[in-house]
Amino acid sequence: MTKEIATFAAGCFWGVELEFGKVPGVTSTRVGYTGGHLENPTYEKVCEDTTGHAEAVEVEFDPAVVSYQELLDKFWGMHDPTTRHRQGPDIGSQYRSAVFCHSESQKTQAEESLAREDASGRWANPVVTEILTAEKFWPAEEYHQKYLQKRGIDISCH
Repeated sequence: MTKEIATFAAGCFWGVELEFGKVPGVTSTRVGYTGGHLENPTYEKVCEDTTGHAEAVEVEFDPAVVSYQELLDKFWGMHDPTTRHRQGPDIGSQYRSAVFCHSESQKTQAEESLAREDASGRWANPVVTEILTAEKFWPAEEYHQKYLQKRGIDISCH
């Protein structure tokens, strides 16, 4: 089985991880921090909104079962991509909407998907999601991994 990696930021990573974990073909998820300048970031440091990191979810998937485009479609449906540095009550650049691309193919698909989403009429405001090259992904502390599942909480994002 071939596996690929996709990385998404869509606000607080707990609900995003839960939603991606439900997708058939997703073989694993982990939450963490990416896109910033601080080495070995901690949750406390990222919450200060000074590290440049976003709370993100790294998704490992089998492209024979679920396509990257299907993951992008899921991403758009689980948050509001029109709010800059905010999702619901969570405010700060660590909660920004972003797609961190691991290949040129992912980047092209993400850019095309963003353009379609922005032109869809679904949103009252322009989509502000960032399409970025994937950088080092720093796994979050263990207590954040599968946080909602460990507590028996099953929510739907957006």
